[in-house]
This record gives sequence, structure tokens and C-alpha cells, in this order.
Amino acid sequence: MIAKEIMSKIKAGADVKVHEKGGSVFHGIVLARKHGTEIGATFTVRATLSDVGVEKVYPIHSPAITKVEILSSPRKVHRSKLYYLRYISKKQIRQKLRVSKSS
Repeated sequence: MIAKEIMSKIKAGADVKVHEKGGSVFHGIVLARKHGTEIGATFTVRATLSDVGVEKVYPIHSPAITKVEILSSPRKVHRSKLYYLRYISKKQIRQKLRVSKSS
């Protein structure tokens, strides 16, 4: 279960690490958050693994999620859904979201 203060920080453009049961960690950018905090609420995380774009949709109330780390959050995003990030490069994403280069 995700804590309420973390839930409020999961928003479009945030750089997150999602820790799943079984020890796997998925690190990427949140593209969308849907349905607020209700039972069916989800958030979509996108990452590039071996030059292939991978997206995962996580239910917020999923027992399979052990922890969510918010690594960075953009100052201001003008859209609630960032689906256009699928089609631009990592350098352009950093420029659009005005975040520093992560290691």
C-alpha cells in the first residue's frame, strides 16, 4: 500500500522507482495518473530498456507494489497526460520537463 503523501507526489513528469514484490525495480517517468485515488486508480510509468520503450500501468492500491520512490518532480507541467514523450528523445524530454540529467 502506498502512503498518502507519496500518492499525492505521483504525478505526470515525476521520475519514480517502483519496487515490486519479488525484488524487481522499475525506474521511469510517470506519463499519466488516472482516476484520482479511487479503487481503480492507476499510474503509467515509461522507461527505455535496451533501446526499447517499455510502459507499465500500476494500480495505486495494488498489494504487489512494496514501495514507490519519487526521485524528482518537475516544477511545472502544462499537461496532465504526457503521451507525447513516447515519440521524442531523452534529451528532448529533459529539456521539456526542465530536469537535470540523471546518472
